[in-house]
Amino acid sequence: MKLLAIDCAASLCAACVYDAAAEEELGRSVLDLGKGHAEHLMAVIAEAMKAGATDYAGLGAIAVSVGPGSFTGLRVGVSTARGLALALKVPAIGVTTLEALAAEAAAAFPGRAVLAALDAGREEIHAALYDKMSALTYGPAVTTLAEATALAVENAAVLAGTAAAHIAASAGRAFDIGPRMATADIVTYARLAVAKGESERPKPLYLRDADAKPQAGFILSRQEK
Repeated sequence: MKLLAIDCAASLCAACVYDAAAEEELGRSVLDLGKGHAEHLMAVIAEAMKAGATDYAGLGAIAVSVGPGSFTGLRVGVSTARGLALALKVPAIGVTTLEALAAEAAAAFPGRAVLAALDAGREEIHAALYDKMSALTYGPAVTTLAEATALAVENAAVLAGTAAAHIAASAGRAFDIGPRMATADIVTYARLAVAKGESERPKPLYLRDADAKPQAGFILSRQEK
């Protein structure tokens, strides 16, 4: 089976085609945009498909990063994945950014617990803890730096994600640290999706409400008929 993986959770707009049977990436396209995922994603997908010598009819599943991450990027990625899956009549499989980062850290430091943690601003951290067998034991959840530090110390965890350095500094000790990015490599999402084999419709993983809210003074009152 060939699978298309999509990631718009952070600044990257990424896609790759993965051959599950051969356990091999066939082609990819990655842009570091910051913003503008909606305008570029379909072109990125087309380039990855071309590089992988694959057409839509040859796909057996769609994988997508579901966050936590950018509110707009997640909506773009997830809605695109679900739309393609519906049109192609194939499963859409969601993979969180935290489990993808943890998987990369676990590959670098096998047999260790991993704390994947992303700096979410407002002195908040989005975190998830995985045991030495990569089973989820905490989160995904919003935590404080102090709480994340305690989790890392208590579990002698490998750190991953953008908050890794902050946690290590807060603990005042050295930690083994895996990827420090806001998202994992696109092929990691493909591999995890194959392992999951789920067919539930993915949803964006929002751990807090959006910053932008409607102003009450501009809300129109409902008129009863």
